[in-house]
Amino acid sequence: MQVDALVIAGGSSDKLKKYSEVAKEALIPIGEKVMVEYVVEALEQTPGINKIAVVGPNELKSIFAYNEKLIIAEEGESAIDSIMNGLKLLQPQGRLLILTADIPLISSAAISGFLEACQDASVDIYYPIVSKEAYEAKYPGIKRTFVTIKDGTYTGGNAFFVNPDIAEKCAETAKKLVKLRKSPLALSSLIGWKFILKLITKKITIDEAEEKFSELLGAKGRVVISPYPEIGMDVDKPSDLQLVKSVIVKE
Repeated sequence: MQVDALVIAGGSSDKLKKYSEVAKEALIPIGEKVMVEYVVEALEQTPGINKIAVVGPNELKSIFAYNEKLIIAEEGESAIDSIMNGLKLLQPQGRLLILTADIPLISSAAISGFLEACQDASVDIYYPIVSKEAYEAKYPGIKRTFVTIKDGTYTGGNAFFVNPDIAEKCAETAKKLVKLRKSPLALSSLIGWKFILKLITKKITIDEAEEKFSELLGAKGRVVISPYPEIGMDVDKPSDLQLVKSVIVKE
């Protein structure tokens, strides 16, 4: 399977200002590279990855040499806008892999494993989750935001495998969900109190979550349980940066 990939490299490093002088999170130095370089390198080492679009600040042009397989797109006002900007330049012919730039521990094995689980062409959006057990087995004592549901305790990944044809249709709803994520009351009115209640009481199942978000987005979604914690190991606070630096330096 040949697929194109898009890396979202915008966003500021507000929580990491004391630890980095750069304004953009994707440009934070880790070892001999900046954060986004590790993600692009993992994609380049993954069989089946065709073209790669990196969407972010102008500084990316001085980091990556332009070639037929790697293009730089201007970031938008939001992550969703950035994705749409990248899509316009990339113009993928088939399914598209989307990654964020703040997962520098991502590996080609983790990417391949995710793609191998995304074989059903009737599904429009695939999203990976990782169990708490998988995280703690590889990174003991790690601080992540986990959600306990009927099927287990998981955290979300930082990747999507999508049908580009539904991107524009889903964009506005996705923006709304992102905007309301810190407003429980407003989010509940959109998602529904019954769903929220089942989530709070840990009675929701993965199948029910898939059904609800497929309904909200107007597209068929499916969750993939990944055994690779690296796919969700995003750097958004000092302790994350410290952990990632320690792992990369050891390597």
